[in-house]
Amino acid sequence: MPQSLSKVYLHITFSTKQREKLIDKDIQTKLFEYLGGICKGLACNPVRVGGTNDHVHILCTLSRKISQAELIEALKKNSSKWMKTQGQRYENFYWQNGYGAFSVNPTEVDVVTNYINFQEEHHRTKTFQEEFQAFLKKYQVEYDERYVWD
Repeated sequence: MPQSLSKVYLHITFSTKQREKLIDKDIQTKLFEYLGGICKGLACNPVRVGGTNDHVHILCTLSRKISQAELIEALKKNSSKWMKTQGQRYENFYWQNGYGAFSVNPTEVDVVTNYINFQEEHHRTKTFQEEFQAFLKKYQVEYDERYVWD
């Protein structure tokens, strides 16, 4: 085959360090747009970016030219630096060290998009930790609880 073709959907989620509630309503939309812009700049088409005051969800395609780790490093590093320039209340902004990245079946893109759209409602009854553990269970990811949170 002379062409290299790929369409991999990736659902990425990570939280603020210690799940601090630093992503307030004043900055949420700008941050989500900024994260989407990082994805676009790396040829990883953003489908939906959202979250709550302590974490984000990003649904995007993964470019053939970048690894998952490189994408997430760019997202976290660049957005953290940007957040620190957005005012005094964000100067100590940090993301957690780790992340979750899960493949999404193309037939489930609408389901994941809808899930991201309703994060505020979803988190009225479930914490980020509970949500993340549910993802790990759903995707059958083995993990050691001691090393999941920071």
